[in-house]
Amino acid sequence: MPSSTPEHYDLLLARCRTLFLAKTHDYGTAWRILRLPSVTDQIFIKANRIRTIQETGVQLVADDVNEEFVAIINYCLIALMQLHLPQDTPLDMTPNAVAEAYDHEAAENRRLLLAKNHDYGEAWRQMRVASITDLILMKLHRVKQLEDIGGAALVSESVEGSYRDMLNYAVFALILRGEG
Repeated sequence: MPSSTPEHYDLLLARCRTLFLAKTHDYGTAWRILRLPSVTDQIFIKANRIRTIQETGVQLVADDVNEEFVAIINYCLIALMQLHLPQDTPLDMTPNAVAEAYDHEAAENRRLLLAKNHDYGEAWRQMRVASITDLILMKLHRVKQLEDIGGAALVSESVEGSYRDMLNYAVFALILRGEG
């Protein structure tokens, strides 16, 4: 079992990457059709389901909550790739191009996680998973607000920063739930 946050991150992101690339094999790059607000809504669906299960204690669909956090990670990476891929990137990307873009965004997120983890002293380890879920939902609300005003924020962090934070929150939740 990994003993440090970077080891946990690497193990979890390797799992997410394997799933993402397997789905790319099966479905191609259909996710490229999604506009950022649609990706935001997909993340919302996942986070809202987690919160509903946390609040009710009842789960009627077999999909595991941990898999929902994995989906949040991968949807955040989709959003980040969509933000940074050049406008002329074809809808159908090669598996190697997808892996390269995925790895680039995951590495950028790792760098951010380590920097924030240093500054905040791993405070997340004392948090409840339900609180982390709430933080993801709060970030989603902020992103929706920013998307609705065309990204014209006066003092707020960027949409990109919110996606990166949500990704890291999902990693933290999985670690706290004993994954990785």
